[in-house]
Amino acid sequence: MSDVEERINQIIQVLKEQVVQDTIVPRNIRRAAEEAIEHLMDRSKEPAVRAADAIAILEEISEDPNMPLHTRTIIWEVLGALEQIQ
Repeated sequence: MSDVEERINQIIQVLKEQVVQDTIVPRNIRRAAEEAIEHLMDRSKEPAVRAADAIAILEEISEDPNMPLHTRTIIWEVLGALEQIQ
């Protein structure tokens, strides 16, 4: 597995464990994180395209006023990691 794929897998793990499975996070935000995970797992596309698709979804929800602060921080960290994928 390449280094890029390993980073994508780590990002997926963070989203699953710290956003999707966190019941404090509003359902629409968890759903968006699940959608971002689906895009990241789509191996029919190049890693940079998968990252860009996930960034678009996560940026849209990152300003949601209902998002808990700890979740917003996680989303920002994930966005930073995704932006490094080329």
